[in-house]
Amino acid sequence: MERRTIGAAALEVGAVGLGCMPMSWGYTASQRSGEGSLRAVHTALDRGCTLLDTADMYGPFTNELLVGRALKERRRDAFVSTKCGLLVGEQHIVANGRPGYVKRACDASLRRLGTDRIDLYQLHRADPEVPIEETWGAMAELVAAGKVRSLGLCAVGARAVRPSRATRTDRRAGAGRRLPSRMHDGTLRQLERIQQVFPVSSVQAELSVWSPEALEALLPWCESRGVGFLAAMPLGNGYLTGTLTPGQGFEPEDVRARHPRFTAEMMAANQPVIAGLRRVGARYGATPGQVALAWVLAQGRHVVPVPGTKKERWAAQNAKAAELVLSREDLAEIASLPPARGSWY
Repeated sequence: MERRTIGAAALEVGAVGLGCMPMSWGYTASQRSGEGSLRAVHTALDRGCTLLDTADMYGPFTNELLVGRALKERRRDAFVSTKCGLLVGEQHIVANGRPGYVKRACDASLRRLGTDRIDLYQLHRADPEVPIEETWGAMAELVAAGKVRSLGLCAVGARAVRPSRATRTDRRAGAGRRLPSRMHDGTLRQLERIQQVFPVSSVQAELSVWSPEALEALLPWCESRGVGFLAAMPLGNGYLTGTLTPGQGFEPEDVRARHPRFTAEMMAANQPVIAGLRRVGARYGATPGQVALAWVLAQGRHVVPVPGTKKERWAAQNAKAAELVLSREDLAEIASLPPARGSWY
């Protein structure tokens, strides 16, 4: 598989990563299988998807333990990315960015993963009670101690403010001007602050055909500074694979049960997006999901999509997307698709 680099240290990873969260948290619980998930990890690694993305909050903790089982045999093949900064309670999630906690969280992640060093340690969310410079400084000390190779930041406020439909239509139609968007302003301010403390190697944020807002300002910020961009949810929480049926329903703990784009009405309304991806894919013998991942890969050499899955079939299919190179005509056709419907307001 093609290799891409993350950050100034030019850390190499496969062009497509593997999001491990669905194996333990967030999606259909009844379909989880520890052994099946392990097969998915091995399948991804066999095909060059070296970046394994997890977090201590997934489960919580169980996802790192699962990834750790795979690493016992494949540590040299894997680029391990995990996160800290969020604590999961019974009915809530809270941020904790206190330096002492960050260091303890890192040690705990190392134990669960069964490794002596984390390749990429990401701050999941900043703690509003702690200056982000203090949290980032503690993470930088972990690099100095040899426990971590590089640091990344996950975007904040991504679902708090979304651009208007008009803004997104103008951008996706290829208009020459960029309209202002407030969606990632908070993340950009944080990035400017922590970059003064220790270099940022990567930023992780949602980016997909139906959620392209990061193209406005966040992606250009990364590109201009040599910072890697990890595209979270590049398959639109599974919708862009074309395998979901409007009105099918989701289990109560599935994040899509509360997602405004996964109501029966909105899933039906967004079918033209899937139809467009199918048309492009038909020219190459590719699935809608593979076209969606190829679109993300086409956004820049510093971009690495991280599709999540718990099944080896989809892991293999996602990896193959790295072989698909879309033409300018393909990209223009995708840009002309109607913006996805379903507001977060």
